[in-house]
Amino acid sequence: MEAKKQNYTVPIIMMILLFGMIAFVTNLAAPMGVVLKSQFGASNLQGMLGNAANFIAYAVMGIPGGLLLQRVGYKKTALIAIAVGFVGVGIQYLSGHSSESMAFTVYLIGAFVSGFSMTLLNTVVNPMLNTLGGEGNKGNQLIQVGGSFNSVMATFTPAFVGILIGSQVASARITDIFPVMYIALGIFALAFFVLLAVNIPEPHVSAASESIKSLMAGAMQFRHFIFGAIGIFVYVGIEVGVPGTLIFWLTDPSAAIGMDAGTAGSVAGTYWLLMLVGRLIGASIGSKVSSKTMLTVASFVGMILVLLAILLPTSTVVSMPAFQAQSSSLSFVFAQVPINAMLLVLVGLCTSIMWGGIFNLAVEGLGKYVAAASGIFMTLVVGGGLLPLLQNGVADGIGFQPSYWVPFLGLAYLFFYAVVGSKVTKRAESVKL
Repeated sequence: MEAKKQNYTVPIIMMILLFGMIAFVTNLAAPMGVVLKSQFGASNLQGMLGNAANFIAYAVMGIPGGLLLQRVGYKKTALIAIAVGFVGVGIQYLSGHSSESMAFTVYLIGAFVSGFSMTLLNTVVNPMLNTLGGEGNKGNQLIQVGGSFNSVMATFTPAFVGILIGSQVASARITDIFPVMYIALGIFALAFFVLLAVNIPEPHVSAASESIKSLMAGAMQFRHFIFGAIGIFVYVGIEVGVPGTLIFWLTDPSAAIGMDAGTAGSVAGTYWLLMLVGRLIGASIGSKVSSKTMLTVASFVGMILVLLAILLPTSTVVSMPAFQAQSSSLSFVFAQVPINAMLLVLVGLCTSIMWGGIFNLAVEGLGKYVAAASGIFMTLVVGGGLLPLLQNGVADGIGFQPSYWVPFLGLAYLFFYAVVGSKVTKRAESVKL
C-alpha cells in the first residue's frame, strides 16, 4: 500500500515568511540610523553601527551555522534561528525603554543578536524550501518565490520606517519604530509555534570523509574562488551601502535636500523593488546568457550610474513615485528628488543578479569543496556591514556624494572579477592536499 504523501503547505508558508523576515530585519538597520542620528546626535558612521553589528554576526556564525545545520537538522536549526531572532528584536524593543545613556548600546546588542538569527535563517531557508518542495524544479520554484517575497519586504521596510518617522526627522526616537518591531516579534512567534507543531523532512546527510578544515583549505587553493569570495564581500557592501547611505543623504538637512523620512524611505525602497525586477529578468534570461556576461554588463552599468551620481549637481531634479506622511494622513506622490537619487536607485537593477553570478563563477570546478566554499561565502557577507561603515565615515569627512566612490571602486573590482579574475586555472580533480 502506497504511503500517503504529506502536505507541507503550512511549513512552506512559514519558510517564505521567514525568507521575508531576513530582508525585514536586515533592512531595518539602515533606516534606523536616521533615528539614531536624531535621538543620540550620532554621526553618519555611528548611524550605520546597527547595520554593521547585524552583518558582523555573519563573520562569527557563517561557518558554525552550516555545521549546526548538519548536526541538528533543518527543523531544530530553524527553531533556534527564530528564537534568537525574537530575542534580538526584543532587545531592540527594550532599547526604546532604556535610559538615554544606555539605549544606544542596548540597541546595538539587539542588532548583533538579530544578525546571528539572520545568519542561521540564511543557512536554513534555502535548502529547507528546496526539500519541502521535493527538490528539482519545484524546489527551485519555491526558492524563487521566497526570494521574490524577500525583495518585497526589502522594499517595504525602509518605506514603512520612513512613514513612521514622517516629517519629524529631527525629533525621531526608537519608540516611533515600535510598530515595526511588533510585526517582527509576531511573525517570529507565529513561525516558531507552527514549525514546532509540524513534521519536517530531514534528508540524510552523510558524514564527510574529510574535516571542514581540510575542505576549506582545498577551496582556498583556487585563485578564481579567492577573487570571488572577495567579490561577495564587496558586492554585499555595495548592495547595502548604496540605498542605506541614500536615506541618510536625503534626510540630512545639512545636505541641502532635507526630505521627510517617509518620502526618502520610499525612494530608497525603490532600489529593492528594482532588485526584484532585475532578479526576475535574470531568471528569464539565465539559460541563454552566461553568469560572466551578466556580471560584466551589470558591474559596468553600475559603475556608470554611480559615477554620474557623484558628478552631476543635486540641483537637477526628477520625479519619482513615493509615499509622503503628513500629520495623520499618508499620500502617494511624485516627489521631486535630485537626479543623483534616481541614478543610485537604478543601481538595484545591476546588483540584483550579482550574488548568483559571483557564486556561480567562483565555485566552478570546485567539486567536493563547494560546501566549504559556501560557508566561506556566508562568512564574507560581513562586507554588508563594513563597507557601508567605511562609506559613511567618508560621508562624515568629505560629504555624501564623494562617499559613493566607495561603491564605485567596489563595482570596478566586480568588473575586474567578471572579465579577468573569474578565469578558472585549475579544477578540483587536480588539487592534492
